[in-house]
This record gives sequence, C-alpha cells and structure tokens, in this order.
Amino acid sequence: MKCGQCNGGDTKVIESRDVDASHAVRRRRECSRCGYRFTTYERLERPQLVVVKNDGTRQLFSRSKLLAGLYRACEKTSVTTMQLEQLVSSVEQQLYACAEPEVLSGKIGELVMERLPSLNEVAYVRFASVYRRFKDIAGFEHELLQMRERKNTGTVVNV
Repeated sequence: MKCGQCNGGDTKVIESRDVDASHAVRRRRECSRCGYRFTTYERLERPQLVVVKNDGTRQLFSRSKLLAGLYRACEKTSVTTMQLEQLVSSVEQQLYACAEPEVLSGKIGELVMERLPSLNEVAYVRFASVYRRFKDIAGFEHELLQMRERKNTGTVVNV
C-alpha cells in the first residue's frame, strides 16, 4: 500500500478490525518513510450481479436503488436506516449465495417481501402496492388477507 502523503511504498499495519458485519476490514497503517498514518478498508469484491427486469432488459444490481425503494415504503414509520441496511444486506447475501450471474427482478422483490412484514406492516403494504402493481382496492385486500394468514400461522422470516 502506498503512502498518501509521500507516495512511499513501505507501510506497516498498526491496527486491524472487522467492520460492516465482518464484510470489510479496517486497517490503520503507518508509512515507514514519513510516519504518516492513514486508514484503508478491504472489502471482498463480488462478481457483478445482473438483474433481469420484467420487460427482459438487463441492468447491474444496485443496492442503493433497492434501498431507495425501501426508504420510500418506510417513510414516516418506525423503521430505522440500520434495519433497512440489514434487510438489504440479507437480501444481497442470499442473492450471491445462489451463485448465479443473473437474477430475476421478481426474485429480489419476493426476498424483500418475505422480510418486510416483520419490520413494519405498513411499509410492507406500501412496498407490495408498488411491487405487485395493485390496480384497485381488491389487490390491497388480497395482500392484507395473506399477511394476516401468515401472521396467524406464525410464518415469520427474520432479517
């Protein structure tokens, strides 16, 4: 690792610790030449995941796009940013565990829908209304009925 101050190539690690639920390592380094201390982060580089949309187009998976949709669904609810980050991390982990280079957008939506009711039921219905493209009140009623049935049978998915 080159020093950011003098561009020297001889640095030593003086501290390492896991961050981001052990998906990254934070290292404090010191340059042997000038003594400058700096921080680096190491993250596992995963292959690019391609999302196949309903219309057949393909685009790279975007964590930030998924988070943005969830933020909209969770607006004015008690769901925290940390909970949403954990939900998205859980979905990402499951997608990469499949070891497939492409994933259907519907699969991502279903993974989110499995996890969201345990965080907030209102956010779930909001997300479902966009994801399932409800055309009328009957769609909402059907989704609410299914949610109640899952709740009564004790089907809960942890994030």
